[in-house]
Amino acid sequence: MSAATTHARAGLRSGDFVAALRAEWTKFRTVRGWVIGIALTAALLVLFAYLTANGMHSGTCTSGPGGSPVCGSGHPFVPTGPGGEAVADSYYLVGGTLSGDGTLTARLTGLSGVTASGPANAAPSMQQTQPGLAGWSKAGIIVTAGTRPGAEYAAVLATPGHGIRFQYDYSYDTAGLAGATSARTPRWLRLTRSGNTLSAYDSRDGRRWLRIGAVRLRRLPGSARIGLFVTSPETLAGRATMATGVFDHVTLSDGRQTRAWHGQAVGERQTSFYSTLGSGSFRRAGGGLVISGSGDIAPAVTADGDTPASFLLQPLVVALLVIVVLAALCATTEYRRGLIRTTFAAIPNRTTALLAKAVVIGGAAFVAGAAAAAIAIPLGDHLMTANGNYMLPSDAATDARVILGVGVLLALSAVAALALGTIIRTTAGTVTTAIIVFVLPVVLAVPNVQAGSSSTASWLESLLRIGPAAGLAMLGALPRSAVVSYRYTLGNGYFPLAPGLGLTVLAAWALVLTLVAAALLRRRDA
Repeated sequence: MSAATTHARAGLRSGDFVAALRAEWTKFRTVRGWVIGIALTAALLVLFAYLTANGMHSGTCTSGPGGSPVCGSGHPFVPTGPGGEAVADSYYLVGGTLSGDGTLTARLTGLSGVTASGPANAAPSMQQTQPGLAGWSKAGIIVTAGTRPGAEYAAVLATPGHGIRFQYDYSYDTAGLAGATSARTPRWLRLTRSGNTLSAYDSRDGRRWLRIGAVRLRRLPGSARIGLFVTSPETLAGRATMATGVFDHVTLSDGRQTRAWHGQAVGERQTSFYSTLGSGSFRRAGGGLVISGSGDIAPAVTADGDTPASFLLQPLVVALLVIVVLAALCATTEYRRGLIRTTFAAIPNRTTALLAKAVVIGGAAFVAGAAAAAIAIPLGDHLMTANGNYMLPSDAATDARVILGVGVLLALSAVAALALGTIIRTTAGTVTTAIIVFVLPVVLAVPNVQAGSSSTASWLESLLRIGPAAGLAMLGALPRSAVVSYRYTLGNGYFPLAPGLGLTVLAAWALVLTLVAAALLRRRDA
């Protein structure tokens, strides 16, 4: 065994990685061109985000029907949920005020509906409908902090396609009894309030009750709204629907009469981007209530609005181009000038040297990308709104995930480009390959994503699934929800992969290239 091999293995065991990391960092920060390249990456991302957002105009924001603000081409503001997320909150409520604790019980003996059947490009009308019920139509009991769309709530409800559910705050869902509701198979529902805690129960016969779950609503006021509700969302084909629920045996635990309850269309003037079949209605029948409603209570998943992807995709192409060229040069420059021998003399373990380089260039790219995104996102949001574009609300966690995702995207791309430089060694070959592999797929994907084309070729979908461009999924700010039937396609503003999975695909590319580079380093002469 050679002395060099013995030294290399000893270095790996003795933890010389920290020393190698320090040496590579010192080298990186003393090369002016590399430092300028990192700063240029961040500056260009912010600059092009500014230019892109400032160049997108959709008119101005005005006052719509009932005083609700309307932006751009007539998009109403969607409600903002308890966590700051965009939500759909449109339903018909028959109820009153619940002061303090109490329990509401009701039996649901029927759930039917109609679906709009008129021309697809015409406003839905009750005069043009056919029998049909959406799988996530809902009829049940609700306690809510108020009738302002986006308020906290908890509800126990029946659906035609998913059985009994306990849902609260738009995104949370727990299953109860399975099966459809009908006159032959009625369902009893119960919602109990104790302080700020809401507990949901269901029963087949009104005697044996099963507890589905409970939740504590932090901002539930002492006097909350309580009652029966019905709502019905669009079908997968985008057709508006309306559901009708038949209730009886409606009782409040404190003995108060429910005949004084009145009906109200919640969210009628501030509807989300979902079309509806009217505002709903109710009537009394044989001691019970027949309630009809249209809309949804769920996360807002439509793409009829702008997100950070609207103004960050093109700037990312520019930043990605700079960072992969810079990372490639970090490897090939040493080969071109013969400095790689000096590096391996100082760090005999070549794998350690490569990993140290990867951490330094990846860390620098991450900081530059995340810092630039932290500036670009609020700046772009402000400019887009000022230009009359409607920006879909998002919660703090989503904004943070996009900001960190930009940093991770640039970091992984930089590591992969560094590995390519180590494999190919020549500057021209490495830069050309890096642009083809990491930048060109993004350039091809960006116009299709921004145009919202629903006829995207399968090969482009493949680029966004299995290629390095999968990392773009971290820009996905629209939620996917199990309680919403929706086509989550590129044409509707969704990337083929979830954000974490998209970055995982890019990380796999970086890992494989780094492993290949490490193997070649051990076998080839410097």
